[in-house]
Amino acid sequence: MKHSLMTRTCVALSALVAGCTSTASRDALQVQNPTVLQRGVDATQDNAAGAATPAWLDLYRTADNARAPDSIQSRLDALGPHKDNYFGFKAQCWLDAAREERSHWNHWGFVEEALREASRLATALETGGGLSADNPDLRTSAVVRPDLWKQILAAKAAPAFASCSHAQRLTACAEVEVIRAGHEAWTRDFRASAQRVDDVTKRLPQIDAALAACTPPAVAQTREPAPKVTLQGDATFAFDRGDVAGILPEGRAKLDQLIRDIKQAGDVTAIRIEGYTDRLGSGAHNARLSAMRAETVKRYLVAGGVDAPITARGMGAANPLAQCDERNRQQLIRCLAPDRRVELGITRGASTAAPIR
Repeated sequence: MKHSLMTRTCVALSALVAGCTSTASRDALQVQNPTVLQRGVDATQDNAAGAATPAWLDLYRTADNARAPDSIQSRLDALGPHKDNYFGFKAQCWLDAAREERSHWNHWGFVEEALREASRLATALETGGGLSADNPDLRTSAVVRPDLWKQILAAKAAPAFASCSHAQRLTACAEVEVIRAGHEAWTRDFRASAQRVDDVTKRLPQIDAALAACTPPAVAQTREPAPKVTLQGDATFAFDRGDVAGILPEGRAKLDQLIRDIKQAGDVTAIRIEGYTDRLGSGAHNARLSAMRAETVKRYLVAGGVDAPITARGMGAANPLAQCDERNRQQLIRCLAPDRRVELGITRGASTAAPIR
């Protein structure tokens, strides 16, 4: 009597533990279809719950599941290397899943749906049309682990995916296996579904590794630092002038040489011109003068045939270069000469053309 009581207690405890495990597995799957979570009198048998509709029965009732796998396999084999891509790999994974489920006497309809997917992809490969990387919405499969789907879809969107056969095979089979896990959840076999999802999760790093192996290493390109040309204001413009008529002969010679250098380089993609003044004078005056000088240099370059995009702006007395404390005004003006300048930042491509001085 004592032994019998202990036996019944152990059986009850085992059932309780199994029930807890099943509940934990169900919750971890993040099942999206609420009807899948219904039990007992709460369970429904409608279309939302995956009941077979007349249309589904008309499509699948004549399927010959005994002969179809070998027939589809022969078609895939006949494609040769043309099946060695994402779509061919997925067709094979669907076919393998159908065979395995059929060997387990699965009569829920998943075998028929898996065979149809394999056949559909084989036909698309044979005809070269109708190929789609979208996954089917099967009657016998609920959506599980949307977070896992995001990772798989991210792999498909990777730049290297289109040319990475190994990653395509791993990803195609991972998709089929997650849909198959959704079928197991749909049949309320939550533990089997969770185990299949775990297996897929463990294989995801292989997809990342395959994509990394297919990604060519970045080729370091040696580019010249953008040349910076400084035109001293007093050598380019007459003092306190910024118009074209105020350009000194020495300034014209410098600008003409700069135009020749830019044309000879042949790879100038942009020019930035900034005009500066010294600290003497009002802020408004210096802003106008610096902007005038920058714009004048821009017009001179354009007139000389420079066709690269050019921007010009006045910086006023910003970024001074000289440190002067002379009390005599003329001496101070001479000391501040480096501040009165026009700077040109020249952006170039990766060419080895002539330098710009």
